[in-house]
Formats: sequence, structure tokens, C-alpha cells
Amino acid sequence: MSTVQLDENIKMMCKSKAEEFRLIGYEHVTGKDIWDCVSSKYEKDGTPSLHKLVNDILSLKVTGFMNFMTMAAYKGSTFE
Repeated sequence: MSTVQLDENIKMMCKSKAEEFRLIGYEHVTGKDIWDCVSSKYEKDGTPSLHKLVNDILSLKVTGFMNFMTMAAYKGSTFE
């Protein structure tokens, strides 16, 4: 699988997770928000193996996502 195909698949997984969150009432969540949340864990250690990355996206819970968004707001991040 090429890097471009891999990137597209990861984007699709993030979009799918965002759609899942929208179905349960979190209407303004985007795939980029999901990726920002998941990838924030990798800032210190670098990108993990593919299976860990996929697991982190697909197993992301709303509580973990909302904790990330709250901390980002406290740190002064701007959301689109």
C-alpha cells in the first residue's frame, strides 16, 4: 500500500469516527478534529505502528475526545 493510499485510508477512518460522534449528538466534530486528538498522543514518541494508529482512531471514545478539546481550549488553541 502506498503512502498516499495509507493517508487516504486514515482520513476515511477519522471521517467515519467523526460521523459516529455526530450520530450521538456531537454535531460539529470533523475528521481533522479526530486526527488532531489521536495524533496529539504521538508528539513525543513519533508515529506508532499502523495497527496501533488504526486502533487509536477506531477505539476513541467521546470522553477522551472531549478531554482533548477541553485541554486544547485551555491552552488557547483556536478551533475552526
